[in-house]
Amino acid sequence: MAGGTIWKGSIHFGDTDVPVKLHAAIKEERIQFHLLHRRDQVKLRQQMICAYEKKPVPVAAQTKGFEVEEGKYIIVDPAELEQIAPESSRMIEVHEFVKTGQIDPIFLERVYYLEPDTYVEGYNALVTALQEMDVAGICTWTMRKRSYLGALQASGRILRLNTLRHGDEVIPATSLELPEIPLSEKELRIGSDLINQLAAPFQPEKFVNEHQKRLQKLIEKKARGEKVAVLRPRLLKPTASDQLLQALEASLKKVA
Repeated sequence: MAGGTIWKGSIHFGDTDVPVKLHAAIKEERIQFHLLHRRDQVKLRQQMICAYEKKPVPVAAQTKGFEVEEGKYIIVDPAELEQIAPESSRMIEVHEFVKTGQIDPIFLERVYYLEPDTYVEGYNALVTALQEMDVAGICTWTMRKRSYLGALQASGRILRLNTLRHGDEVIPATSLELPEIPLSEKELRIGSDLINQLAAPFQPEKFVNEHQKRLQKLIEKKARGEKVAVLRPRLLKPTASDQLLQALEASLKKVA
């Protein structure tokens, strides 16, 4: 079930406006721990401490600064930050359409659902066109005093809005300067056979967060007053580079 409406606006491209409502598409259900005082088990509260005076600093006496060199800051006032904040808007501006396959997944950040808001006909037409042409709309919008770059895509009968990283935020893989490593025909064949043996349709529901399950069991045990034995972790030795081929062949036999 989708969560509540986060934001309302309109998709704008050409002379067309499609009113939409934005919903989160991801829910993160993770066990959260609180930091407590070990002695009395009371929740701890964070304070901003002056490194020089070693005293807490109230909010009214705090300010923001950008460090230009060690110990030297440019002070920026809240009013100055407010002046350059992006203007509020209710428009998702589509600038261009690109083939969906051209968007490298490394640029994808967070995904949202866009629900039609009153004008369903225009919404359905946009979903169908994006699917048939296999394109995504590269767009920008402002939400909660922050500007976003995104990709508007169709998925089934609904529109998805993915926030995108900007080009200067992505480190190119070429910066790794990987060496050229020769690959034998045998290594390629064994690797291909292993992948084919393990090929399957994408079914994420088959996989669960084992760490979260173990955390939940740990909490339930301690809530019942049971003692938890702390075991030493088992260390796995990495496969030596000259034994990788044999390891691949062994793996292939296991799944055959």
